[in-house]
Amino acid sequence: MGTREFKAESKRLLDLMINSIYTNKEIFLRELVSNASDAIDKLYYKSLTDSNIKISKDDLKIQIDINKEGRTITITDNGIGMTEKELETNLGTIAKSGSLSFKEENEKKEDIDIIGQFGVGFYSAFMVSKEVQVYSKAYGEEKAYCWKSKGVEGYEIEECEKEDVGTKIILYLKDDTEEENYSTFLDDYTIKNIIRKYSDYIRVPIKMEVEHQRPKETLNDSDEKKTEYETYKENETLNSMIPIWKKNKSDIKKEEYNSFYTDKFGDFEEPAKVIHTSMEGNVSYNALLFIPSRMPYDYYTKEFEKGLQLYSNGVLIMDKCSDLLPDYFSFVKGLVDSQDLSLNISREMLQHDRQLKIIAKSIEKKIKSELENMLKLNREEYEKFFKNFGNQLKFGIYNDYGINKDNLQDLILFYSSTEKKLVTLSEYVGRMKERQDKIYYAAGESVDKIDMLPQVEGVKDKGYEILYLTDDIDEFVIQVIFNYQQKQFANVCANNLDLDSKEEKEELQKVNEENKDMFEIMKEAISEVQSVRFTHKLKNHPVCLTSEGAISVEMEKTLNAMPNNQNIKAQTVLEINESHPIAEKIKDLYNTNKEELKKYSKILYNGARLIEGLNIENPTEFSNMICDIISK
Repeated sequence: MGTREFKAESKRLLDLMINSIYTNKEIFLRELVSNASDAIDKLYYKSLTDSNIKISKDDLKIQIDINKEGRTITITDNGIGMTEKELETNLGTIAKSGSLSFKEENEKKEDIDIIGQFGVGFYSAFMVSKEVQVYSKAYGEEKAYCWKSKGVEGYEIEECEKEDVGTKIILYLKDDTEEENYSTFLDDYTIKNIIRKYSDYIRVPIKMEVEHQRPKETLNDSDEKKTEYETYKENETLNSMIPIWKKNKSDIKKEEYNSFYTDKFGDFEEPAKVIHTSMEGNVSYNALLFIPSRMPYDYYTKEFEKGLQLYSNGVLIMDKCSDLLPDYFSFVKGLVDSQDLSLNISREMLQHDRQLKIIAKSIEKKIKSELENMLKLNREEYEKFFKNFGNQLKFGIYNDYGINKDNLQDLILFYSSTEKKLVTLSEYVGRMKERQDKIYYAAGESVDKIDMLPQVEGVKDKGYEILYLTDDIDEFVIQVIFNYQQKQFANVCANNLDLDSKEEKEELQKVNEENKDMFEIMKEAISEVQSVRFTHKLKNHPVCLTSEGAISVEMEKTLNAMPNNQNIKAQTVLEINESHPIAEKIKDLYNTNKEELKKYSKILYNGARLIEGLNIENPTEFSNMICDIISK
């Protein structure tokens, strides 16, 4: 029989495969094993409705054989097989899929469970093969047929000898090149790893003869025993066949979950949380998710890839499916297995993302729910988790203009000046003072440094709880949340903080009005500030620097520490404690020595900057001024 040409669309695909648009060439084995599994499923299904078919489930298997000398890989199944017409239709035309047709013909029957689309992923064999031969005998047929092809030139189909029902595919590997080492696929260890990676949960055994060595005692010429090693082969089952995520949760021990996690996801520590869940409905899936007990070393590097492993009926489709996780839950590891995914060529991509979006939304809700339960029922464990991944939740609130803030704001924690520990926003609001309408916060490098801020002491002295914001992103997060349970946030270091009584306000306004000319002279000396004024909020401290507008002093430090430093400045006000002896000193200087007043103004301003953790632009001048005053 002469050479037949591929249909045009098949020829184009085959050309792409031969020239390998896929860098991940090892998927050819996954595809051929999945096709073999499909064929076995078809025969087993047929046996359920046809009493003439006598097969035992225990006899069904996929066999892989390697011939290093001949450079061949052979994949054999005892499935339903293909007739001459089916070989022509399935392997000659990509647009026709044996499994797809089978499923369409039986779509109203409930027990159909076919993974693949035979004739689509099959072409991936040409990524590693210079010639492919397919020997097949269909169930119920007398004759067997062989399909052979060396690539885009075409293929041949002819009658051949094959005793057993099923299909045998022989791949003749390409010769090695400088760029590609195809010989690696002739290595037992490589094949075992590929099967365990992609096809570990295929429901029939995948077997291969694997070489082993065992000790053998012999006698030397002096009749002394010596140990030598002999090589023997054993037909091993390479796949486990039963996915842990499809077992009943009640039947799985914690040790099994932990072992699966450390083995599959390369972590040496047990997970902090295991989430084993499933969903039935328009889209059904099983998921096994893990929250790590520590941050991955590469978490904040460009090398880190978020995503869950994606399986279709136990076959790995994608190692990192990023669409299944929002960025703020990118620390979650695990997998999703669904039988409802619509797959396209070689299962590398999904034809439609509707199912993925449904699954992703469900998983997002489940992760959030589990974190809420951990926060409620196991506070110690949650705080450990938050120490590792709390910033990621905060980034989730800040990103995308706060679209996710309602999902995440109840999961974040801040240190409390009252409780001396991490608290939620809900816990803060739940114990607010009567008639308190603001959530007070202060930002700084650490809890201890914030605690020493003059403004903080004044607010605490009035009995208010303050949240201490110690991470760079915290203030940005607070601004995005804007208000929580109708309570707005107030920075205790902002100039508009209003804690005084009406009488106190009127008194302070009067004092500032009386001294406005003095403050104008002081501002001439420190033009960096918006204004200078007296305050009553500092208790025993002489001065502080407060901010006006959206950019606080701490935000200024954070923004200017970024690589694209734009030299952003917060609008600041120098506030002086009207009850401190320094107030009388500057009043006296205003009346007696205005030049000296300007020098004092610079000293007070630079001192306030140091309190806030800001740099002094001219430390030499600052030092000289202090020494000059001390020496008088």
